[in-house]
Amino acid sequence: MMLLRRAASAAALLATVLPLAVAPPAHAADGSPACRASTSAPPDAEQARLSDARTTALVERGGLGDFVRRFPAALCATRDPAGAGRLVADWGEALWQASVQRAQGRRPGGDLAPGDDRPLYWARLGMTAALARWQPEFTADRAALRARFEDASRGLTNNAFRTAPGVRRVFISGFDPFGLDAEIRRANPSGSAALQLNGRRVTLADGSAAEIRAVVLPVRYADFDAGMVERAFAPRLAAGPASADVITTVSQGYPGIFTLEDWAGRARSADPYPDNVRALSGGTREHPVTAPGLGPGPEFIRTTLPADAVTGAVQTPYPVLLNSDVTEIPAGGTAPVDRTDGPTPGSRAVAGGGGGYLSNEVAYRSNRLRSELAPHLPGGHLHTPVLTGLPADPRQLTGPEFEANESAITAEVRAVLEHAAARR
Repeated sequence: MMLLRRAASAAALLATVLPLAVAPPAHAADGSPACRASTSAPPDAEQARLSDARTTALVERGGLGDFVRRFPAALCATRDPAGAGRLVADWGEALWQASVQRAQGRRPGGDLAPGDDRPLYWARLGMTAALARWQPEFTADRAALRARFEDASRGLTNNAFRTAPGVRRVFISGFDPFGLDAEIRRANPSGSAALQLNGRRVTLADGSAAEIRAVVLPVRYADFDAGMVERAFAPRLAAGPASADVITTVSQGYPGIFTLEDWAGRARSADPYPDNVRALSGGTREHPVTAPGLGPGPEFIRTTLPADAVTGAVQTPYPVLLNSDVTEIPAGGTAPVDRTDGPTPGSRAVAGGGGGYLSNEVAYRSNRLRSELAPHLPGGHLHTPVLTGLPADPRQLTGPEFEANESAITAEVRAVLEHAAARR
């Protein structure tokens, strides 16, 4: 069976990957070493949640089941490390493009609402579990292969702006679902918005046109430590035709409101709240820490998004507020202090408006990089309302209220961007 080749476009990629690469090769079931799966490779804490049958149902009802079922056979078709690298990149990009097309109503399959972000999340996780179990007959750098697959399946590759000069370029990031030990059916409206808006041409508040590009980031400290945020944003901040005119990170925040976060803090301080693999940050409110590998920068970075223009124009169905809350250790002090009017000179960051978790950190990392590479660009962080409306019956994966709320949040994210990105 021929190895996958990188397609020149999303359409060609989907046409190539699905019909050719996913058919099990002739030797896929003959017991050869290339096709054995390890039964001793333990899943990580995130992958272990796949044992809940509802996760499989979300993938199937999202029309992405073939990706998970056929990926192991495609891995078996590889014969060397280079081929494995190409394969995981192509499959990751195909999964991303299929999910974007589904979210935008251009790919049929399944009975979940098109904008539901959960099928992508659980399909990706199932494929990383298959990659962990795969036992090739050659030496493979499994960590590097997973990183390449993660980047490709999150929109970090082959996702450049493609519009003509004069069209504004808006780059955003969303997040995976999180808090899944408490409720495994949870979605993340920021991830849904990213999928629904990626590649869209929109009309801004000033009447000009803009293209939106998006990525969906993991809720895992280790990926942030490894530079995923910087890999996502650096190409869009470097000078050139692929650069953005506006950036904003997006995450799920508070019940019933949108907030533009005025300040992002440098610290991690969210323990004992874990990430999706149940890892802790090492930082608490009393003892904040700085993330590994974080470049130089101030304790707090202020948004440069046009907050007044956004809050003055977008207020329905959810209010949009500017949040200037921070937590700091004042200069010369040792105890954290909460403030509603931003940080004081010389203080140490404990939490920005987005807290001391990864939603605050993605804002800090991306805007620290913006300050370094493109300080003139508007940038900041938007918190969406908490997505509510799941049925009380835990066997029910979706419902009309849940779907209506998710659609309303995405529509308002778009409205915020249309005002934030307008020329001034």
